[in-house]
Amino acid sequence: MARSDEFFEQASALLGTRGLTVDEDLLEPWLTDWRGRYTGRAIALAQPENAGDLSKLVNLCAHFGIPIVPQGGNSGMSGGATPDASGDALLLSTRRMDTIQSIESGSSQVTCGAGVILQSLHEAAEEKGMRFPLTLGGKGSATIGGLISTNAGGTQVLRHGTMRAQILGLQAVMANGEIFDSLTPLKKDNRGFDLKQLLIGSEGTLGIVTAATLRLLPALATRRVMFVGLDRITGARSLLLHAQREVPDLLEGFEVMPRHTLESVLAHHPGTRDPLSAAHDWYALIELAADEAGRDRIDARTEAFLSGALESELLSDATIAANETQAEALWHLRDGISAAERALGPAMQHDISVPVEKMAEFVEYAQPEMERCFPGTTAVAFGHLGDGNVHFHVLAPSGAVRGEWEEGQGAAISRKVHDLVTEWGGSISAEHGIGQMKRSELGRLGDPASLFILRSVKKALDPNGLLNPGKLVPAEPA
Repeated sequence: MARSDEFFEQASALLGTRGLTVDEDLLEPWLTDWRGRYTGRAIALAQPENAGDLSKLVNLCAHFGIPIVPQGGNSGMSGGATPDASGDALLLSTRRMDTIQSIESGSSQVTCGAGVILQSLHEAAEEKGMRFPLTLGGKGSATIGGLISTNAGGTQVLRHGTMRAQILGLQAVMANGEIFDSLTPLKKDNRGFDLKQLLIGSEGTLGIVTAATLRLLPALATRRVMFVGLDRITGARSLLLHAQREVPDLLEGFEVMPRHTLESVLAHHPGTRDPLSAAHDWYALIELAADEAGRDRIDARTEAFLSGALESELLSDATIAANETQAEALWHLRDGISAAERALGPAMQHDISVPVEKMAEFVEYAQPEMERCFPGTTAVAFGHLGDGNVHFHVLAPSGAVRGEWEEGQGAAISRKVHDLVTEWGGSISAEHGIGQMKRSELGRLGDPASLFILRSVKKALDPNGLLNPGKLVPAEPA
């Protein structure tokens, strides 16, 4: 019996017909990343139901030398969950690990499998009068395991932090098949390295997340969502500082977008409309939120915040959502940006950060600079200004061919953007991860000491390089 036949026989016996498939039609949707930039091949799609079965599968793959590419909702932005073109790897889906094991009101925490969809977690917490304080546009497909593996951010980081801040405990299967189980949270645990923190953001290169214990917060009693017109992004920075002075305990979200981006959303998503009567160069989407203790004062504080901003000439115009339907419509303008931008055609999309106090000035410098260096392109920036993180997209000139343009001029554009970010003391990956998209750039621009540590940890925990090869960790220099 050939070694490949032997592997499939043993893997099929372990996982059953639902847990392992080689059907090309079933595999095909999961072999291309969400952005359509990367397409690979795989020997099969494995979908274990629990950590025990995954542990046995990892041991089996180690025995036969088969690489493993973990995948959650396949909604990542950096190609981190897509296999390469060799067809040698096993595509490992965690989507069947979708059980919410417990929600505890007393301790305000939830324990759930890696395959739980973010929106499902939101709904389960809401039923218990609580909430999970992380959200993003892809909440209907993103899984908890994927969010952990990329240390996802989203629109509530300003107040609550990234995914790393939400994790109290973690379970993962390591490259040697052993199960690392630290699901029970401890306020104090001084037994050496915090190993769960090492796994968060490691993109499946050190271990495969199977479950997590996450913190919950009291449900919001009410919120006020505003859409504000501005002349410049530096004005948005001034308005943010005003909000942080006047309503720091209510400020839930502060997102910015230029006119070009708003027009893209209005054109792409039927039923959307411009919230303001006149056009503005920039916009801020602001959410103030309160629990029961702050419900009675939120209207007065919102009015005082906006009145102060108007008196100080920090905004040109503003509207406040009158109800939840209008609030959701305003947030839909923000959440619909990625799909709308993708529909415009080829673009180089960068998830970057610089120090918070420099971001507005960086955008004002970098947008015209990129358009000057690459005539015919359009540079746009939108996102989480309060976190020092924007999504900096450079749209291709008219007539560019998708696929060809990205490999040619697009590559030079990304190098220029990443050089600028590095010069401004920032990061080439703020919340989407490195994946395969930015791996070589991390190797080019990364601090030598940091790269040494990355490679050393990878070698120590995955000496055979079977976990998500070709992702995150830059190759050794030739």
